[in-house]
Amino acid sequence: MNNVNKIIRSIRSNLDALNLDKNNVDKNPMIQFEHWMENALEAKVPEPNAMTLATVNKKGQPDTRIVLLRGMDKNGFSFFTNYKSAKGKEINENKKVCLNFYWAELARQVRVKGVVEKLSSKISDEYFHSRPYESQLGAWASDQSEEIESREMLEKKYKELALKFSKGKIKRPPHWGGFIVKPFSIEFWQGRANRLHDRVLYEKNKSGKWNISRLAP
Repeated sequence: MNNVNKIIRSIRSNLDALNLDKNNVDKNPMIQFEHWMENALEAKVPEPNAMTLATVNKKGQPDTRIVLLRGMDKNGFSFFTNYKSAKGKEINENKKVCLNFYWAELARQVRVKGVVEKLSSKISDEYFHSRPYESQLGAWASDQSEEIESREMLEKKYKELALKFSKGKIKRPPHWGGFIVKPFSIEFWQGRANRLHDRVLYEKNKSGKWNISRLAP
């Protein structure tokens, strides 16, 4: 354990490739995020849409996991999941969540604070039917976050559902669908040399407009 700790503490990265200035960013953080996502795609960052989703349950216990961004627009960031999963239940108890995107290749991260709402059934249906057939079956087969007896039981259920839905279209499970995180705070972080990183924060004011400020690293 001591060896591992020594190695962890000695890890350093020289970050000085890009800069970030509040005078040069877009006035709309969603447009600024789109620019950064385009940069991540151009840099061929593996799974640039992977994001950490942080939730808090009614007892105040935080929890995090990686989910995939599946859509973004002027209203916020969208993802899909089982509504009865641990994160689904925690979101039902506390609508405030955080997202974090980290693109190591660009030494960038984006932190989002916002409030969650369910996407419409129409949007959830459209996305569900755009997924691979196997993923559609998986949404039915898995009681996400619930204890199961074995993998064999899960695979048996999957095969039974494959036979059941072998003829015709698979309906979206009523317990599966989309959420949108509507942000009230978005911070853009650019790694720089000597830990003097650039941080630009957008905060939505009472009138719905975005205030922009620079933070110390």
